[in-house]
Amino acid sequence: MKPHRGLLAAWLLALAASSTATLSLPVAFRQMIDHGFAGGGAAIDRVFLLLFGVAVALALATAARFYFVSLLGERVVADLRRKLYAHLLELDAGFYDRTRSGELVSRLTADAELLRSVVGSSMSVALRSTVTVVGSLVMLFVTSPRLASYALIGIPLAVLPIVAGGRRLSKISRASQDRIADANAIASETLGAVRTVQAHAREPYERGRFESAIRVAIATARKRITVQALVTAVAIVLIFGAITLVLWSGAHDVVAGRMSGGTLAQFVLYALIGGGSVGALAEVWNELQRAAGGMSRIGELLAETPQVRAPAQPQRLPKPLRGGIAFERVTFHYPQRPDLPALEDFSLRVRPGETVALVGPSGAGKSTVFSLLLRFHDPQAGSIAIDGHDLRTLDLTALREAIALVPQQPTIFAASARENIRYGRLDADEAAIHHAVRAAHAADFIDALPQGLDTELGERGARLSGGQQQRIAIARALLKDAPILLLDEATSALDAHSERAVQQALETLMEGRTTLVIAHRLATVLKADRIVVMDRGRIVAEGTHEALMAQGGLYAELARLQFLDAAAPA
Repeated sequence: MKPHRGLLAAWLLALAASSTATLSLPVAFRQMIDHGFAGGGAAIDRVFLLLFGVAVALALATAARFYFVSLLGERVVADLRRKLYAHLLELDAGFYDRTRSGELVSRLTADAELLRSVVGSSMSVALRSTVTVVGSLVMLFVTSPRLASYALIGIPLAVLPIVAGGRRLSKISRASQDRIADANAIASETLGAVRTVQAHAREPYERGRFESAIRVAIATARKRITVQALVTAVAIVLIFGAITLVLWSGAHDVVAGRMSGGTLAQFVLYALIGGGSVGALAEVWNELQRAAGGMSRIGELLAETPQVRAPAQPQRLPKPLRGGIAFERVTFHYPQRPDLPALEDFSLRVRPGETVALVGPSGAGKSTVFSLLLRFHDPQAGSIAIDGHDLRTLDLTALREAIALVPQQPTIFAASARENIRYGRLDADEAAIHHAVRAAHAADFIDALPQGLDTELGERGARLSGGQQQRIAIARALLKDAPILLLDEATSALDAHSERAVQQALETLMEGRTTLVIAHRLATVLKADRIVVMDRGRIVAEGTHEALMAQGGLYAELARLQFLDAAAPA
């Protein structure tokens, strides 16, 4: 709450005013009972005017307190979400390999929402109740020390069940939030693949999975609610049991003439205010324990540290960057597969401006080469360098700005075509965007969209075909204009006509750039300066198409199965 000291101070002032008004009400009632009825009409008017004035002051102060503390809660939660979201964006690919995105969204929303209830409501109730409890105790002793000593019996008795149930409630609350996150993760995953679900007619199956997760979440929540209800019930019984004892003793004092009716009424009101505030504190304690479960989950995320990070004083990449790439005896295991090397003793040098095609069966390590070059992971052994600079010594942003990637499955954001293309270079002007669109041979279908470049493409590019999505990604890479280009089967989703058009665009794009290509298409491989054949994380052969075909082996087999068959007439 440090950045919001002004709101905090305003809330505390309003809290002080509302608590003062609350504690003034019993005094006004005492004046009304003891003096208002006996003093005639004028006295009654004054007393009731005083009572109404206190009520107005209480209303205004309460409204101000609610406004300031609610706004404070909104801003604190917004700060937390910003901080958590920024932190999540900095975590490395290994973290996301082992964490479901739906669970992260749950922590970013549902868990952070618990903090809103704490700051925007529970904290206010807690402090207000604490002030009124202390104020009520003081006024109880001022009104009647003997009866006040009886009232004190109920407070320790009420605190005991709150403390006893608090720890158990915290554990159950955390488990409850975990189960909610599980259900959210299932929903996020299913809705993200809704076409696959519908294509397989698996709606009943997915409903069953989600309903099962919801049932588990409800069962866990029921345990939390049961503990919370029992703690509150026991506290209220003990508090109001003590108040009943006080009323019994006070009633005897009034009958015996040792106390006026107004004094007893004042005492009872203070006891009710104090007892109600202790009960409210019991409920707040329960809410705090519930929020503690959510906050511990958020704390775990904030405690995560990226395994891949830039050094404190990174080296600068030379400008202009030539684009020479060197893998030196690299060995890499994915964290989730520590016993199976994705790359093993892998060495590869790519000259500036050279186009190198990576071919090999699935699982050979081709995509891993791209991941390591983008420094999504660091190898366990060996080194990777660009223009002689080890990637570990470079600033991550500068490194990735020097590389353009066209993935096999392009990411299309739920935004306009213009915003999707401009993602490659956020400061690009209209001329540059239109040039990239034409070079990617995307102008024909973009012009046909209802609002052209301003057309919203839908979630994951739902309004575009696969080939159109690919050309948007190529236009994005063209706009980025990076010296190193990574093409991961960039033409795999295109028909023959579109492939020819995009291939021409890619040839223009690759001119003067260092290019690594993962491809199964014969045309792409034939255009490469060098072909590197990979198998089980190693380079097993390299050379031109003709040389590799003459050698036979894995490449010749792949060419026959994947390339030549595709090129043969139907």
